[in-house]
Amino acid sequence: MTRVLLALAFAIAGSAAAQNYPTKPIRLVVPFAPGGSSSIVARSFATEMSKALGQEMYIENKGGGGGNVAMADVAHSDADGYSLIIGHVGSLAMTPFMEKNLGYDVDRDFTAVSLLAKVPNIFVVHESVPAKNLREFVALAKKEPGKLNYGSAGNGSAGHLAMEYLKLVTGIDIQHVPYKGTGPNLVDLVAGRTQATSAGTPPLMPHVKSGKLRVIAVGTPKRLASMPDVATVAEQGYPGFETSQWYGLNAPAKTPPAVIKRLADEAAKAARTPALLQRFAAEDAEAVGSTPQDYAAFIAHEQKRWKDVIEKANVKAD
Repeated sequence: MTRVLLALAFAIAGSAAAQNYPTKPIRLVVPFAPGGSSSIVARSFATEMSKALGQEMYIENKGGGGGNVAMADVAHSDADGYSLIIGHVGSLAMTPFMEKNLGYDVDRDFTAVSLLAKVPNIFVVHESVPAKNLREFVALAKKEPGKLNYGSAGNGSAGHLAMEYLKLVTGIDIQHVPYKGTGPNLVDLVAGRTQATSAGTPPLMPHVKSGKLRVIAVGTPKRLASMPDVATVAEQGYPGFETSQWYGLNAPAKTPPAVIKRLADEAAKAARTPALLQRFAAEDAEAVGSTPQDYAAFIAHEQKRWKDVIEKANVKAD
């Protein structure tokens, strides 16, 4: 009887705490170095959600291990709603099938809160590369196998997988140069030290507009409104090819349901704010703001899709 009363008391206390949530600033961990799409999505949502929550949602960039360092940190944080992480296609749907000893389980140790955004993947080359589209790039790579280098945000990153997927379907031989984040990757690409990359549109578009980088293909099934003349990978001879980046909000497992619901509700509201929509539209990004249930189902679907790609391409993370 005493145990029952004690459990009831804890449940009531937890419910009360959830109703008053939040009472202090919320740490939102971005599992990559500053400068990438994840940082842009995190800052945009954090700004709007902080206003509604009445407490600051501050960003903590924690790169390393392709997102694993940050994931492990949050997985083992208190499940009280004050340590959250930006879930990503790489860390949630790719890495689990490339590495066995992560120190956490993406399905067991995290709770889905809300799918925040989908960001189109584009394939770009440095302005010096004599290829105006994917067909010409493939021809160039086959003419000089092993001579072209592509950069990524790191081994096992979404950009790494996207390029390896492209190598798989096109049969080209280009070399991978991993960096510690999208920012460092772009520094060398813009300088011409590497020749190509794939990433979400936000960090790439400023360099595309400046003329330093050229878009040779779009990874989504449909062309982008901002660049209607750029054909998709599928249109350029590889039917069924599809890759995009997505970002969500995740919390440690056992976070109170009331806290999860509050965060999901505010994320959905933030996704509809004019400021955020304007910011995303400039990058062809789609703001979502889903329910926890829909986000969980989406993660499961993506895990199945990328597991198949990883096995077929035999991609290994260092």
